[in-house]
Amino acid sequence: MPTLPRFSKDTVPLTERIAKLNIKRQEIIRPIVEHPREFVLLSVRALAKRLQTDPATIIRIVHGLEFGSYKDFQHHLHELSLVYATSQDTMLKSYPGDSKNSAVTECVYADIKNLQGFKNSLEPARLTALAKRIYAARRVVLIGGDIAAVLVSYLEYQLNLLGLPIFVATSGGAISHAMRAMSKRDLLIAISFRRGLRQTVEGIQQARERGAYCVGITDTYLSPLARTCHEVFLGSTDTVYYGSSYVAPIALANAILTAVGEFKRPRTLAIVKELAEEQRGGSRWFGS
Repeated sequence: MPTLPRFSKDTVPLTERIAKLNIKRQEIIRPIVEHPREFVLLSVRALAKRLQTDPATIIRIVHGLEFGSYKDFQHHLHELSLVYATSQDTMLKSYPGDSKNSAVTECVYADIKNLQGFKNSLEPARLTALAKRIYAARRVVLIGGDIAAVLVSYLEYQLNLLGLPIFVATSGGAISHAMRAMSKRDLLIAISFRRGLRQTVEGIQQARERGAYCVGITDTYLSPLARTCHEVFLGSTDTVYYGSSYVAPIALANAILTAVGEFKRPRTLAIVKELAEEQRGGSRWFGS
């Protein structure tokens, strides 16, 4: 039987938990699901007032949604607000009265915070176990679309240096075709952030049906990748500008590459020794 993702309770969609409430309580809580960012910082009393009910009812609803406390519920809303964040939402996090220079500084601080969060949650043993799976797999298929294709290409380039059987799909059609050839001897690494691209999530579902081991790279356990993959690795993409920050996901990719390189260190050293000759005097380098 396939294993569930880590922290599997948090991967149960809030909408599914709400469906277990009675109709009246569903209607009370529905605005929060539709606009989590507007409610995440409110106290119990402020939330109750906003929803035109009383604090005791809010607490009963929170417990009905299987949260141990209101604080746990707020944490879930924070994650939910990140999942559904738009480019407009992230830009509005910066202060309009501040100078443009301050916004740049805040962007760098956000990147540092993401990187520190990744460092604090790092689990080297899991990365070593992933490296073992990569070497044991018949094929390692990397999928991801839109800007996540940048990370796919980065991992492909670096893993190809080690002569590993790497295959890539970054469009809907290519992903669909690649998944038809998956088997229990293959490893899928899927990359998608926030709500998750449909083509990526559906690709994971197809790969699992064919027995492949599926690994997700995403930014929250509320991602659909956490519900569809056997395991996920997280790197926050939170930022204050209009896009997404890939500082932490790149650090995660580098940690994976390090684990792979060290797993068979003598083999890696033999390959990089050969690469060194080309890097010192190869014709593609300027000044050669």
